[in-house]
Amino acid sequence: MKKFFAIWLIIVVGLLGLTGCQIETAVSLPPLPTIAPTGLATAVPTLPPPSIDAATSVALSPTTIPKPTATPTATALPSPTPTATPIGPCEARLPSDDLFTIVTQTYGLSRDYAPQDLVLLTDYLPVDVTLGYPTEIRQVAIGPLVQMIADMQNSGLEPFIISGYRSYAAQAISWEKWNREEPERAAILSARPGHSEHQLGTTIDFGSPELADIVGIADIEFHTYFYQTSEGIWLAENAHRYGFTLSYPREAQELTGFFYEPWHYRYVGEEMAVFLHDSGTYLTAFQLTNQPEPCIP
Repeated sequence: MKKFFAIWLIIVVGLLGLTGCQIETAVSLPPLPTIAPTGLATAVPTLPPPSIDAATSVALSPTTIPKPTATPTATALPSPTPTATPIGPCEARLPSDDLFTIVTQTYGLSRDYAPQDLVLLTDYLPVDVTLGYPTEIRQVAIGPLVQMIADMQNSGLEPFIISGYRSYAAQAISWEKWNREEPERAAILSARPGHSEHQLGTTIDFGSPELADIVGIADIEFHTYFYQTSEGIWLAENAHRYGFTLSYPREAQELTGFFYEPWHYRYVGEEMAVFLHDSGTYLTAFQLTNQPEPCIP
């Protein structure tokens, strides 16, 4: 009996030891967090998938994304070689009714050129203007010239005309005369044949009765002091309104090759004459800038 009690006691003590180990182990572990009840879960509605149209579907489809294409390298094409327009000889490029033909010491007219519409000034103007000479000018310029002379006379002026159309042959005689008599002034008073605007038939040399007194030389026809005469002043201020322009102003010598000639006016039409006057330029400068290469005879 004692033996049985001892065995039972050992079993009880062992069980108590195991329980103590479990309690010790439980105490040494940290407590687990307590989750408070939150009530019933709310059902989350299931959203329908986004609607994708056909175009978007194709764009998003990995099988339809275009593969990058290499940019082609541009091949430069050879530029065509410009073909120069052939320019005929002077004889084939004679001016007809062209009011803007270039005539300078470099560029000139053929010996064969002569206008086809020349008229006598004596048929349109009084003898005190023409001095009785058989001076000619082109028909296109006679109307404006007659009106300009009339307006000058109505202003109390006494203009007269010294020169108009001059042929190639007549210019050759004039050049030889001045070159023989006044070789130092020949380039001022005349031009080589083919290089005179007078051959165009649209150019006038004006005179003034005041010039001889201003210069102090009787019967003088041409002098740069013409710009001081009443006629010279009026022409400088008004000639453009009738279509006439001063061919050889002071600043034109380098381009034209001619000295200042305040008596020498050329008809170019009212539109061009007004343009040249208002823009402060002169005919040769405009011609060389805006017209084709002129003729060198």
